[in-house]
Amino acid sequence: MRYAVYFAPAESSSLWQAGCRWLGRDARTGAQVVQPVVDGWSAAEIERLTASPRMYGFHATLKPPFLLAEGCTMRQLVAAVESLAARTRIFVLPPLELGSLDGFLALQPQRADAPLRALADACVTELDHFRAAASAEELAQRRSAGLSARQEQLLTQFGYPFVLDQFRFHMTLTERLPPAQSLRLQPWLADYLAAALALPVRCDDLCLFVQQRRGDAFVLQQRFALDIR
Repeated sequence: MRYAVYFAPAESSSLWQAGCRWLGRDARTGAQVVQPVVDGWSAAEIERLTASPRMYGFHATLKPPFLLAEGCTMRQLVAAVESLAARTRIFVLPPLELGSLDGFLALQPQRADAPLRALADACVTELDHFRAAASAEELAQRRSAGLSARQEQLLTQFGYPFVLDQFRFHMTLTERLPPAQSLRLQPWLADYLAAALALPVRCDDLCLFVQQRRGDAFVLQQRFALDIR
């Protein structure tokens, strides 16, 4: 079983509903959702190019997926995430925009944001003792993409290279696409998400996602409310 701490919009929000529909799955209920009809694309093409993000669910990663370290329990992890959430004030994310990130279409903030960065850093550092060490295969897979010296250092320390000063908040919406496909799909997807992105996106809670076995879809198991003061 793998665990991850993610940001996910409120389930009543337009953004959550639009994101789940686009990916074809609601990560909270596990229900399959009929994907939108996209001009010039077949249903099979849209299903294929959303396969990986559909498995992970509509989210932004704060603490990447991990196995529990020996001696740690899920109950202890839940308590730690709950405690971290209770010490974090609710905040509004910077406006999100659709763009290409290393070939993936994803939602990203238009500017840096201190509360968001602080929350991501806390999730990585405060929860890391729950993480089992990454396997040699996992490390090799990360390194195959080519890492900077700093990213190699973070990979060794935290099992993931894109944390702390290398963190990039993003909500992935597609597989990695060839440039021509990305440019072709982006205007339609931006228009599809425009109404949802016009509304403020609040970070109200931390979300614990769980994957029962490798290859299974991640499920949003529990939300932990942030401090409303």
